Amino acid sequence: MTLEHRRLGRHGVLVSNLCLGTMNFGPYTSKEDSFAIMDRALELGINFFDTADVYGRTAGPGATEQIIGEWFAQGGGRRDAVVLATKVYNPVSRGEFLPEPNRDQRSLSAYKIRKHCEGSLERLQTDRIDIYQMHHVDRDCPWDETWTAFDSLIGQGKVVYIGSSNFAGWDIATACQEAAKRNMLGLVSEQSIYHLDNRAIELEVIPACRHYGLGLIPWSPLAGGLLGGALEKVETGRRSNPELIQRVEAKRAQLETWEALCREIGHPPAEVALAWLLQNPAVSAPIIGPRTMEQLESAARAVNITLDADTLQKLDEIFPGPGGEAPKAYAW
Repeated sequence: MTLEHRRLGRHGVLVSNLCLGTMNFGPYTSKEDSFAIMDRALELGINFFDTADVYGRTAGPGATEQIIGEWFAQGGGRRDAVVLATKVYNPVSRGEFLPEPNRDQRSLSAYKIRKHCEGSLERLQTDRIDIYQMHHVDRDCPWDETWTAFDSLIGQGKVVYIGSSNFAGWDIATACQEAAKRNMLGLVSEQSIYHLDNRAIELEVIPACRHYGLGLIPWSPLAGGLLGGALEKVETGRRSNPELIQRVEAKRAQLETWEALCREIGHPPAEVALAWLLQNPAVSAPIIGPRTMEQLESAARAVNITLDADTLQKLDEIFPGPGGEAPKAYAW
């Protein structure tokens, strides 16, 4: 397996089979280092970048989009080389703004979608968002309103595709059916938490993505560091995060078996965890979120790892999934 460009689900756009997540840009990774990581990602062939209007944390919501925008502004064809995805739904309160409930709360209202799109375009210094993703489902807002807002942005050339994130299987089905009623393309992708230690989406989300042709973009492929050699790092004192230590202790026996298997096959745990996702035909591109250049290079090496059938079976034994797809996973 190598880094390649593949269709996003059944749709025409070609994206790299690794997606560069940018959540760390700003709060944990300096602007200069973020620029270097993005430049290196393009060199490696990674053309799929993911961000969100709320990213920035301690640097402030929107700070990550601003960094990406300043990187685009350097020119050199950077913007045209990237399939850019960002998100809308969460509050994006910033210190210089007066309180405003439609901005400061979670929703997918037409008002918020339009307003947040304009803000993202300004921060990103671009004229379009290639994949505008709903960061979460808003079951209180009618689909008539939400799809009308997205359709308007598409008609204005400000958005190309629409994606979802954190949707249940039935939310994906509902969204796609509602779009079809309006003769719209509908969803092109779903961004879900998915890794060896959390395989819940195998029940219904993955079957829904396959049925409607969505590309699957797993986030947190290393389970927040748990699958990245956490046991060894905690034992050697390289990781002292109290929350991670607690999670490691709760899963110590499982992690001992996992990390021993990775040593046996000769690859670091983080790279094996990514390789497992990359071999799943439902997955378009796991989202990697490097804080450092070293982490980016490690993630890129994962595309060259092929796990044989015996290893895949051992991984299923260490991290059993839900038993297959619904309803066969739990019914006759």
